Amino acid sequence: MSTSVDKKSLEDRHLSPPLSPVRTRNAAATRTAILEAARRRFAHEGYDQTGLRDIASDAGVDAALISRYFGGKEELFEEVLTCGPNIAEFLDGDRDSFGERVAQMLAVEPMREEKFELFLIMLRSASSPKAAEAIRRHSHDAFYQPLETWLGGDDAAVRARLLSCVMMGATMNRVIHEDYLLDGQQRQELCEALARTLDNYVSGPV
Repeated sequence: MSTSVDKKSLEDRHLSPPLSPVRTRNAAATRTAILEAARRRFAHEGYDQTGLRDIASDAGVDAALISRYFGGKEELFEEVLTCGPNIAEFLDGDRDSFGERVAQMLAVEPMREEKFELFLIMLRSASSPKAAEAIRRHSHDAFYQPLETWLGGDDAAVRARLLSCVMMGATMNRVIHEDYLLDGQQRQELCEALARTLDNYVSGPV
């Protein structure tokens, strides 16, 4: 008994690729992956030395998606800055306890990775004119302006800059010297002195 085989059917089954399940792109997840990869690259290499292809490779996406979601390198850099920590977390609380709260964050509490990386991004990208302009805009909108409004008074702008100097200086010192190279008791003494300095600029006048 012989069985006839449809030759055309065999060829079709052999040559036609199997159907793959349709994948739905998760736009939010892709966008987040790009931002995280960009934050790490900008923190480690600075603005000028970071390429979009490197970011795309780190994020596991096509470089064209960066243009689709952000427009370009400058816009992506600005978005990374915007998504980072801002002054709001320092102002959330009683005014009289500002110095103590902020000193604890700066000198005692574990430093959050995103806060550390934002600091490095600004430090390592400031030599780029394009990045420096974005950093200035971000600093004004996310830090100085809300801090000045919160402080109030004719000398609010000066006091905001003084607070910034103390806070950024404390952060840089801690990053470079690994928790200031102090033991627990010494760090607590530093924290108390730092709190008094911060409160002096909050209460004013200069």
